[in-house]
Amino acid sequence: MDTNRNTPGGNQADRTAAPGPVLDPREQGAAGILAEQLAQGHVADAVERLNTLSPQESAAALALLPDDRAVEILDKPELDDPAEIVHFLPRDRAAVLLEGMSADRVADMLRDLEGTERAALVARLSAEMALAVQRLLSYPPRTAGSIMTTEFVSVPANWTVAQTLAHVRRVERTRETIYAIYVVEPRTRALVRAATMRRLITAEPGDFILSATRETEPVTVKPLTSREEVARLFRRHDLLAVPVVDDARRILGIVTVDDVLDAIVEEGTEDVQRFGGMEASDEPYTELGFGGMIRKRAGWLCALFLSEMLTASAMQHYEDALERAVVLTLFIPLIMSSGGNSGSQATSLLIRALALGELRLRDWWRVALRELPTGLTLGAILGTIGMLRILAWQEFGFFDYGEHWMLIALTVGTALVGIVTFGSLAGSMLPFILKRIGFDPASASAPFVATLVDVTGLVIYFSVASAILRGTLL
Repeated sequence: MDTNRNTPGGNQADRTAAPGPVLDPREQGAAGILAEQLAQGHVADAVERLNTLSPQESAAALALLPDDRAVEILDKPELDDPAEIVHFLPRDRAAVLLEGMSADRVADMLRDLEGTERAALVARLSAEMALAVQRLLSYPPRTAGSIMTTEFVSVPANWTVAQTLAHVRRVERTRETIYAIYVVEPRTRALVRAATMRRLITAEPGDFILSATRETEPVTVKPLTSREEVARLFRRHDLLAVPVVDDARRILGIVTVDDVLDAIVEEGTEDVQRFGGMEASDEPYTELGFGGMIRKRAGWLCALFLSEMLTASAMQHYEDALERAVVLTLFIPLIMSSGGNSGSQATSLLIRALALGELRLRDWWRVALRELPTGLTLGAILGTIGMLRILAWQEFGFFDYGEHWMLIALTVGTALVGIVTFGSLAGSMLPFILKRIGFDPASASAPFVATLVDVTGLVIYFSVASAILRGTLL
């Protein structure tokens, strides 16, 4: 009895229908020689070799490989552009290889293909595989449903340990991996418990399977749970796999730790790109075309440039003050960079804390109360350094700031306290604001925060100068 019929495919050797073509380098040319090389050695080495080739060259070699080896290579998440490789394969050959792969990997590939090509390939799959793939494709990207695998092992709660072990032996080679055995209610198929392989092996064969399970209910997620939340659950509970269940607690699939690691790497890459001030890209840098590079970077650069125009407008507003006290212009870069740096620091800390679930939206006031004294202290430190610098340059004759140099030093020091404090508060609150309105907090890029603080920093600087230098330089 196979208690999990919705799991098409399995591991490579068991899922192939034919041994594949016989290689003859003399007849197949360069592709045949490459295929013969790929057929030997470790699959990771074959993947690394294909990653150095074009999708057309990779497809030509995979078309000549035995089915089991080609499936094993395509199933590796480290393979670059698998959808492009499948695109260049003959459709019948591609369908044979896709049929042998895990359903979640097939769904990932088909997402990157055009709609007509995707439909043509799905039509060539078996009804069972096509149904599983279409179900996976129906879930939005970046959700548990989109990264889960439908290959898992479940058994009824009235089975014995011996029955369960016998079932595992029968289906083991048709499962991507087995981290746990999921025990379900015989009639409703609802998830009841989970048994680890270790506890299953050490249990008495005649005991019911429930005796080998943990007393607590297993951690589960819904198919629309974000993959970031799934990753947090893995980290919090030290999981190797988590079942994805529907409202009736029926298992739809499982998310495994390797799927989560892939998602974490992808999310981390996208966050770094956004934080650097560009649109996220899922393509490797060397494979991102010139046009794509311009599209990803130009939008943010234009937005930041337009924002920086506000800085010019602010300086124009204080044109008279600059004419009367030209010495103030010497410290504008210092003032602006200090505020931007403090804001970027706070933004980096808060984005990471929100991503790890250490903070929630309701914690914004706690962060504000924490950043206010932090900003004041950091501003005081930088302000003191700035004042000492002006004092040293004046005393040692490096530069003459005029008869009111002490007031200028006080202006710079006081402005730095205000600007660094504002930068810390603005940088810490911006991720909360973005998350509250539905944007990714990582969109609060360092350049964006720096631009925001630049404008306000100038206003603070000249306001402080007007107050301190009134009646002297201003």
